Amino acid sequence: MLNRATIDSVSAKNPESLTVLDREYPTDSWMNIPPSILAKTVCRLHLQPGHPLNLLKARIEDHFEKFSKDIGSKGFRVKDSLNPIVTVEQNFDDLFISKDHPGRRPTDTYYVNEGHVLRTHTSAHQREALRTRDAPGYLVTADVYRKDEIDTSHYPVFHQMEGIYTFDRANLETEAALPASLSTPANVEVTGAKVCSETNPGQDVHTLRETELVGAHLRTSLECMVRNIFDDPNLRIRWNDDYFPFTAPSWEMEVWYQDRWMELCGCGVMKQEILDKTGNESRIGWAFGFGLERIAMVLYGIPDIRLFWSMDERFHSQFKNASKSSVVKFQPYSKYPSCYKDISFWCPESYHENEFSEVVREVAGDRVETVALIDKFTHPKTKRTSRCYRIQYRAMDRTLTNEEVDSIQESVRQMVSDKCGVELRG
Repeated sequence: MLNRATIDSVSAKNPESLTVLDREYPTDSWMNIPPSILAKTVCRLHLQPGHPLNLLKARIEDHFEKFSKDIGSKGFRVKDSLNPIVTVEQNFDDLFISKDHPGRRPTDTYYVNEGHVLRTHTSAHQREALRTRDAPGYLVTADVYRKDEIDTSHYPVFHQMEGIYTFDRANLETEAALPASLSTPANVEVTGAKVCSETNPGQDVHTLRETELVGAHLRTSLECMVRNIFDDPNLRIRWNDDYFPFTAPSWEMEVWYQDRWMELCGCGVMKQEILDKTGNESRIGWAFGFGLERIAMVLYGIPDIRLFWSMDERFHSQFKNASKSSVVKFQPYSKYPSCYKDISFWCPESYHENEFSEVVREVAGDRVETVALIDKFTHPKTKRTSRCYRIQYRAMDRTLTNEEVDSIQESVRQMVSDKCGVELRG
């Protein structure tokens, strides 16, 4: 179970450096990681026994172990304890993410220094895994960090699983062949984009046949995984064309579950350059990635993403004796009343909403449930823009008093004024 001693064990040693998982990193003017985010780097919820994210991770890993046996493969190597601080090259350059991509901005990404960031996706470890060349496949699970909006389904720290699988190109016809037993059952409806199309083409270095074989293997692998996770006799799966700079062609997989389409994961045929630069010139492969929280919230019926970080035994007791093959439905133990407070201000040209959200989170912590923009106004003469946000406060373990919320709100107002350079109204 997540505990305060664990969170308090990570800290900045001095203004010039910080330490994460026993490794010290120098900081510079790029450093923008607040204490609340830094503290979560040691938690690694996906490794905590009895945590719903750990249960889901184990369930998926078991599926791919069985899947490997079914296709006669040497299987997938699990990598789940990698350091969250990576280089800018690992997180962006190695994945062909352009220099002007908004994800590189300090308003979107947490920087330790100019050359190091808290990883924003598990794909930052693709080349690291491939360089080992010790298995045809890898399952990489890790906590990832992004500045984001505030609501019940978004949090600045979440968890992803990355799947990678490669084939010997000389033996692709044999290695990519799948047994008939893995074909999609008649009761499972699969629709959507084709493996290859003019709008979602393959790579020039791959033949059409290679792309079709690898793409079909990937999609069948994921369809089998989804059937294992959701165990729905009337499952519906939809494939959409997508784009990622490190795969081509690329797709998005959606699942019809609980009366709605749920975006599950992105995937595609790996850019051959990634394989070539890791000593895998003779191989071809696929990759996928998805967020564990998104699946766990639907699968286990968890209504608020903040609950994954709860220290309340009433949450953890519901999962600690569960098996990885079972699906435990979360039982709400209380619903404390919420309290709304509005804040409005004139924005400078440099204003960014992610920075505002981060200030609110840093002051209010997990006592803030949602932040919503309820009004935006541009003055006709001065051309200055005013924004008004409604902040919903609600604790998950007790009722907040009016005095407590008023104090938090005043601190939020002061910090937003100081950190975001806004001019408060009212």
